[in-house]
Amino acid sequence: MLIYDTIKKYSETFNNKTLHPLINLVDLDKAAPLIRTKFRLNFYAVIIKESHCGDLRYGNQYYDYAEGTVVFFGPGQIITNEPEGELHQPYGTALIFHPDLIKGMSLGKQIHEYSFFSYQSNEALHLSEKEKEVVTTCFGNIATEIEQNIDRHSKKLIVANLELLLKYCSRFYDRQFITREHVNHGIIEQFEQKLNEYLLGEKLKTNGVPTVAYFADELHLSPNYFGDLIKKETGKTALEYIQLHLIDLAKERIFDTAKSLSEISYELGFKYPQHFTRFFKQKVGVSPNEYRGMN
Repeated sequence: MLIYDTIKKYSETFNNKTLHPLINLVDLDKAAPLIRTKFRLNFYAVIIKESHCGDLRYGNQYYDYAEGTVVFFGPGQIITNEPEGELHQPYGTALIFHPDLIKGMSLGKQIHEYSFFSYQSNEALHLSEKEKEVVTTCFGNIATEIEQNIDRHSKKLIVANLELLLKYCSRFYDRQFITREHVNHGIIEQFEQKLNEYLLGEKLKTNGVPTVAYFADELHLSPNYFGDLIKKETGKTALEYIQLHLIDLAKERIFDTAKSLSEISYELGFKYPQHFTRFFKQKVGVSPNEYRGMN
């Protein structure tokens, strides 16, 4: 596996000069043909790929925008460039920046809010022509600052333009969630079905309380993308959504006075009855025992 641990190493791989040790705009077209292989980045990357988007799929659907695709990578992610071992010519533009660039700044504290850095490549951002112009302009502004002689304003201006770019990408992802509503609706339906199967089948008792990661994996989505999608479509986080259904099931089971609350807690996937009691009281406002007495 190829490891890009510095901005310089990545830039030189694609025959680009390193204009700043912590951030660079890399023209991938300048590279000689490279062998496809696994690689890891130790920094952030925002890459505009110039390709016909009909060749890419979102689940079982083709992407419906053909103007351009943006993919995001966070530090430590392992990316597989398939088919491995094949020679290919890279193309596009990569904005790469090291976590050290934003340390101690507001963006450094908020970077985790840009969850698309953990999306999978098939959850890429597809840009309309106007959106692509905005992203390209942001790239250009950052490049201008990188090429300037460094002064006391350089870092603040570079990071400010970087933050503006990420804010625009958040807006464009919001748009994509809306324009792909028919696809998203299908995912919500599948989630509902898989959640009900889990809660009403044997998995709840054998595997315990379901997690967001479990359903994301079942739907072939990254946990962050899945969580953002559920939030956009339902107004609740994926965890809140799961817990809401679990509480509804718990209320129904509590009415069965033939079973003790301990038995019910085990059936609902809790290892210890006190964990179930604490969870139920937190969500409902009264303990399971009190709830049974009230009803």
